[in-house]
Amino acid sequence: MNMYVKVFDFEHEKDLEESINLFLGDEEIEIKDVLYQTSHFFAMNEQVFSFSAMILYEKKPKNI
Repeated sequence: MNMYVKVFDFEHEKDLEESINLFLGDEEIEIKDVLYQTSHFFAMNEQVFSFSAMILYEKKPKNI
């Protein structure tokens, strides 16, 4: 099987959660690992947050 990567990045943690849950609902993939990260920085006197995740997965073979 081939390994694939899916990257998610949002400014709000709820958006990240919803997007990942939607992706995980795909029954044709097998999750191998999930890596999660948060960061923040200042831009024009405003604090900006970044919530991100990288999912390593394989596509399940199709039954014929």
